[in-house]
Amino acid sequence: MSVSKDVSRAMEKRSEGSSILSIICSAVKKASIVGIVYFAGYMQWSVAWFIGPIVLFVIRDQWKKASDRKRNIAKAAALASEKDVVLARLDDLPAWVFFPDVERAEWLNRIIKQVWPNINHYARDLIRDTIQPILKESLEAYKLSGFKFERIILGTVPFRIGGVKVYDKNVARNEIIMDLDIFYAGDCDITFYLAGIKGGIRDFQLHGMLRVVMKPLITTIPLVGGLQVFFLNNPDIDFDLIGIADLLDMPGLSDILRRIVVETVASMMVLPNKFPIKLSDDVDAMELKAPEPEGVLRVHVVEAKHLMKKDIGMLGKGKSDPYAVVTLGAQEFKTKVIDNSVDPKWDFWCEAQISSYESQLLTVNVWDWDPGVPGAQNHDYLGRATIEVSNIVKKGQDDMWITLEQAKHGMVHLRLTWLTLSDNYSDLKAALEETQLLRVTSMSTALLTIFLDSAKNLPQARASTKPDPYAVLKVGNTTKETKVLERTIHPVWEQGFSFLVANPESDTLYLTITDRKTTNELGHVTYNIGNLAKKTKMEIYKEPFSLLKSGPESKVIWSMHLRVLKRAEAVDDIDSADPPTLQRDNSKVITSEDVPPTPTPTPETNEGAGESAPNYEEIIKTTTAPVASTPIKESNLTHRSPSVTSSAGIHDLGRIQLTIRYSVQRQRLIVVVHQVANIPLKDPSNIPDPYVKLYLLPERAKDTKRKTHVVKDNCNPIFDESFEYILSQGELNTKQLEVTVASQKQLFYSSSNILGMVIIDFEKLNVNQPYNAWFDLMPETDRNHR
Repeated sequence: MSVSKDVSRAMEKRSEGSSILSIICSAVKKASIVGIVYFAGYMQWSVAWFIGPIVLFVIRDQWKKASDRKRNIAKAAALASEKDVVLARLDDLPAWVFFPDVERAEWLNRIIKQVWPNINHYARDLIRDTIQPILKESLEAYKLSGFKFERIILGTVPFRIGGVKVYDKNVARNEIIMDLDIFYAGDCDITFYLAGIKGGIRDFQLHGMLRVVMKPLITTIPLVGGLQVFFLNNPDIDFDLIGIADLLDMPGLSDILRRIVVETVASMMVLPNKFPIKLSDDVDAMELKAPEPEGVLRVHVVEAKHLMKKDIGMLGKGKSDPYAVVTLGAQEFKTKVIDNSVDPKWDFWCEAQISSYESQLLTVNVWDWDPGVPGAQNHDYLGRATIEVSNIVKKGQDDMWITLEQAKHGMVHLRLTWLTLSDNYSDLKAALEETQLLRVTSMSTALLTIFLDSAKNLPQARASTKPDPYAVLKVGNTTKETKVLERTIHPVWEQGFSFLVANPESDTLYLTITDRKTTNELGHVTYNIGNLAKKTKMEIYKEPFSLLKSGPESKVIWSMHLRVLKRAEAVDDIDSADPPTLQRDNSKVITSEDVPPTPTPTPETNEGAGESAPNYEEIIKTTTAPVASTPIKESNLTHRSPSVTSSAGIHDLGRIQLTIRYSVQRQRLIVVVHQVANIPLKDPSNIPDPYVKLYLLPERAKDTKRKTHVVKDNCNPIFDESFEYILSQGELNTKQLEVTVASQKQLFYSSSNILGMVIIDFEKLNVNQPYNAWFDLMPETDRNHR
């Protein structure tokens, strides 16, 4: 009993002591605040000295909380059971991830977990030897020198494979192609020095679609000659900075480091860049390391309209200073900035090499330019447009207006042309004529691919030491460099490069070999690209060329081939999920990415039907009958005459033509509003100003609202506008689409504005193939009966 009393007394004394200490600390803090305020007042400092840091730290704190929350969720998923995570994400995964693939992914994850220590060791050497020099050089451009990794530990949590796809069609006999949904959120411990300051990285996360190509298949162990590993598109990368570097971990400044990391990964293993791994000495390195472009995509960013207003003016929100960034894998192109406009006209052209058109995406991000820290993301986001390259390849070319994603409103106008690679030099004449008609000096007519194998017997830059040679290749305004090899006069680079060529008949390839230590030239070669026209198939294979201003026996060994860019013909495949462009007349082109190959309007069998409306299944059945269309050849484009209707529908409210399609690859529902026909005119003096609104049901949430432009005084308006929703295939079957046709004649919106509506149930409609149909408009009062 006495012992317990002693203990309680001791605890009371301790609590009294701690409470006194806390009171003293609180008093000191308050006194310090009062002292700082008094000192600032005494010095007559501006209040901005207090408000500025407070606002900055509040923004930083909120940003870090959001980032930490996202990273913690991803980390929890990484630590969970493989099968549980994959099955939990089944609705969010691509359509090809069925249960057998889940089992396959779980099996692969078990293997990865077993070999993770070995992967850890290999990755550490790769980061230190390959990634560190690139990061160091990139950071020096921002006056941040002395970057060096101190410790690289990837931790005990391996990366996860969320889904597996093995290709069995359109694959060569001597290769195996797999796509892996890679996700890494491990417990890495990485420290580095930057400008003499020690920092660290934790919670590193990476997610992307990784392709593994195993080729060539050989008859001896290991049966596979090598691997090509690369991301189809830029992966999502995020991480948290610790230590002194944590001071940089705030919006704006940390974007510089993150962008450099993303660009470094892209330069190594995002298409068209591939990371080769040679497994057999019997395999020629050129087979794994030479560029393998499938074609070139010519992009014309014409203009945008109705963009969001982000700049603040004297009387509220002003306009924006928009520019667009075109991204295709590791290739990035930027338009000029148009000041003070929400309807910019860029007229910007660029060309991107395509290495896997079946899986690559073209992304156009639109930004509002704002001044700020160079290299940081200071600009406001205005939206994004994403196009599957495979759609353009099937059409040959397209001209489209695309509604911007992640934006309240805005559209961008793109013209896209797919160019194939021809080994017939006679095709050059047509290519040159086309670029002359375009009157754009930056356009190309050919593609030159080079595999720089090695050099021999280089001279020594100094008498006492061997050189550290690297090669620089230049065609036109494009310059590329090889890696630096230390202390050798017989460098073996085995690197591939590709160049877009404006005119092979006049352009020249320049190669210069330089010693890094002394910057002295060790030799050079000048090669007229037009000479390849005299070679078989316009290519040479591992031919030695003598170096000028070098040693008597100095040579460079390389392979190269030339391909002429040729406009592709449209692939008119009625079974294709990616149809060709349609044209209504000679002045207005339907430009949606997802217009179907053959319009399928409702037959006019319902005209004059009874009073009772048919059920939904009957409407679906009557909208699938094909309608004849007449292809018209014009400028190498296949246009189709539009579908028409003379019926006002069973309710005499008019009809609406829609195309609905679900893109499995992009996890998008695409709705194209083509036109509304035969809106009844009740009062000739009050012609409607129709527009179309879309909502997803059952939620009818505000963020699912989509709206077309308004067509003035028209009972047969044509819209041709495309809208997208981000949905998993599992979610799609639980949704309905509410399509409302309304008029803007009245000042305020009410039920009297509504001209008619349609509700489409996706559970009863297969939209994995483009579905084009006329739908009868019904009264709003019938909404609850559908």
